[in-house]
Amino acid sequence: MRILKFGGSSVGSPEALERVIEIIKEKQKEDRLIVVVSAFKGVTNQLFELASLAENTESNYQEILEDIEKRHIDTINKVIPVNNRSDSITAFKIMLNELENVLKGVSLVQELSNKTRDFVVGFGERFSASILSACLQNRGIDSFYTDTRQLIKTDTSFGAAKVNTSSTFMNIREFIERHNENVFVATGFISSSEKNESTTLGRGGSDYTASLFGAATGAKMIEIWTDVDGLMTADPRKVIRAFSVDYASYEEAMEMSHFGAKVIYPPTIQPVLKSGIPILIKNTFKPDHPGTLIQKKGEQENGNGNIRGISSIDNIALITIKGSGMIGVSGVAARIFNALALENINIILITQSSSEHTISLAVMPNQAHTAKTSIELEFSEEIKHDIIDEIRIEKELSAIAVVGENMRQIPGIAGQVFYALGRNGINVVAIAQGSSERNISFVVDRKNEKKAVNTIHDAFFLSGEKSINLYLIGTGLIGGTLLELLENQKEELRTKYKLDIQLKGVATSQKMLIGESSISLSDWGKEIEEKGQEMSLSKFVKEMKTANLSNSIFIDCTASPDIQTVYEDVLSQSISIVSPNKKANSSSMEFYNLLQKTADKHNCAFKFETNVGAGLPIIETIHELVRTGDKVYRIEGVLSGTLSYIFNNFEGTSSFSDVVKKAKGKGYTEPDPREDLNGNDVGRKLLILARVAGYHVEIEDIDIQNLVPDDAREVQSVENFFNKLKKHDPHYNCLQQEASSDNKKLCYIARFENGKGIVKLEKIDDSHPFYNLSGSDNIVAFYTTYYDESPLIVKGPGAGAKVTAAGVISDILRVANMKANNAGV
Repeated sequence: MRILKFGGSSVGSPEALERVIEIIKEKQKEDRLIVVVSAFKGVTNQLFELASLAENTESNYQEILEDIEKRHIDTINKVIPVNNRSDSITAFKIMLNELENVLKGVSLVQELSNKTRDFVVGFGERFSASILSACLQNRGIDSFYTDTRQLIKTDTSFGAAKVNTSSTFMNIREFIERHNENVFVATGFISSSEKNESTTLGRGGSDYTASLFGAATGAKMIEIWTDVDGLMTADPRKVIRAFSVDYASYEEAMEMSHFGAKVIYPPTIQPVLKSGIPILIKNTFKPDHPGTLIQKKGEQENGNGNIRGISSIDNIALITIKGSGMIGVSGVAARIFNALALENINIILITQSSSEHTISLAVMPNQAHTAKTSIELEFSEEIKHDIIDEIRIEKELSAIAVVGENMRQIPGIAGQVFYALGRNGINVVAIAQGSSERNISFVVDRKNEKKAVNTIHDAFFLSGEKSINLYLIGTGLIGGTLLELLENQKEELRTKYKLDIQLKGVATSQKMLIGESSISLSDWGKEIEEKGQEMSLSKFVKEMKTANLSNSIFIDCTASPDIQTVYEDVLSQSISIVSPNKKANSSSMEFYNLLQKTADKHNCAFKFETNVGAGLPIIETIHELVRTGDKVYRIEGVLSGTLSYIFNNFEGTSSFSDVVKKAKGKGYTEPDPREDLNGNDVGRKLLILARVAGYHVEIEDIDIQNLVPDDAREVQSVENFFNKLKKHDPHYNCLQQEASSDNKKLCYIARFENGKGIVKLEKIDDSHPFYNLSGSDNIVAFYTTYYDESPLIVKGPGAGAKVTAAGVISDILRVANMKANNAGV
């Protein structure tokens, strides 16, 4: 005997029903079958609604009844030939009339008992089973329609009846022995009391029905056919990259189902646990997929991973009982459990501190107030005498379970779980772990549930591969090049660094596109043009925060001073920031410190390597020096690729103004070269380096020599600026000639020492480390305790879209792989 159970989605349409028939045709060639079916998808909910509407004498329940009738009649017409469909339609109409009469009675008396509700909602399975049985008969398959109310006997706990297994098993065995049919089509979910009152088996009742048939008949296999590929590593609606597992033990499946894995329900496993009948979960719509086999522990390999899966209950309430008078007092927990049991309140999770000072337990939110009241009543005397301080309810929480048989064999699993959560700024409200070590359960804020599940899934199931979710503002030269490089390096980042780069938000100065769906790294321009909305910085940040994705990075590739206004808010949400924009780090020291502290507090990163030297590892070098206990006491550098180019090419053969004009023509300068020549950008870079080295410095502490002549600073156009600058060529030519005659060269150097900074044009000889600088290269020399006699020098291209974008990618990699204790660095 083999048991097949088909869920609502598997029989929810004529097309789906045809797939079911094909599966049954193949299976019945080898085994006798008991086929258990659910109601058509959505019908049970409609029946609940019908009953409630009838109770309230609302006439529009007829519309829903007509919709149910039409759907089932249409299905019969499509799956049964016209010459053979009359019997099926008649059988359906008889049951429908029975349902309609009951609803009229409910409407007349304006009362709906639990018993009547069970009778009403059970029609869905009766409809679907009778139609499927008729379909099979019309295709020459010997089938028998079976109303399980005749066989499965329960108590009168209507809505979630408890099965009398001894009488039920006897009824099933006798029934099978009396009939010779090869296929029995049985109604799932429904049953009856010893007085033949209709009852239902509650959540997952059809699966439970299949399990009861399996245990009673000693079936070789129970197959649960649904619309997913098997028991998933996580809920695919919450984790896009979830996948099915090949095997699971009964215990693993029960643990996961208790915490919300809806592909199978805990009662399903109980009847077959002792007999060891395997359960196979299959996808009706992908019958060739192997699915998931659930059986006794040790009968199959448990897979390569340490955990089997992650499941969650998205909305719970946590009740905390606290009091010093509880310490060392026996029976406190028993009294709590007893008080809740009297109110039929199910405890999802419980945790107790070792001091016995606090007990926390999770319940469903709709039971929280009743639970609190019952505990207060039980401990009224203790509360009155301050033995128990308070009983507190916390809502808007979620419970998450990490499940796996192998967890008990592998040390450090809990550490990996909570490290991953902490790395993403997810606070754990409560933790529970059983002595079996098969389940680590914890409670988080409900808003963090999806983020937490994705974080753990990435950590354990994707061979260390992380999804990195990027939000980019600024798609100009740097930002556009960044997206191009990310597209080109996407596969290398995945294979070499285990990073799956996902662009979740992108914004220009005019439009933005942000949402749960990933944006193409290559066609982002087209997507933002077609689907984008008007750019709003506050809305962009709000939607990024609402998405609350794990491993999120906010990238500011603008030169705008406005974006820094959201940095603190972004970091406070544990979203890391990567930015070549110098505005934030060169503003007040107070704001600079605030950003570092906020990143550190919320366990995220604020990376800005490209603030100085484009892709050169200048800032990271200072960090490493400081981290290893070194002290930087002097910094010297050529920190402008533009000014480096200008003075490396100002050799007396061309005038100063011509060299500047040539630099502009090559794209080395800003559109207005005065932005480079005034030295302010170099001053900001020196300020940032000094701060990273550990100095408290304001921009006022840096003396900046402005190379723009006084009379050229306020002119309106760039053309007029060059006209003014040309008049000062003799001055600059003279400086160059003086330097040359002394075998020196001009160099615009930034220097920080003794708490003060200076940026100015200097004459240097061939003994200076900057003398041989060429092109537009940057160079920085660090004089430290360790590098005293000979400085540590970093040299290379300090400007350019590609090297800057590459530097941003380096920062993204640092964020992705950073250690928790380096979060703010």
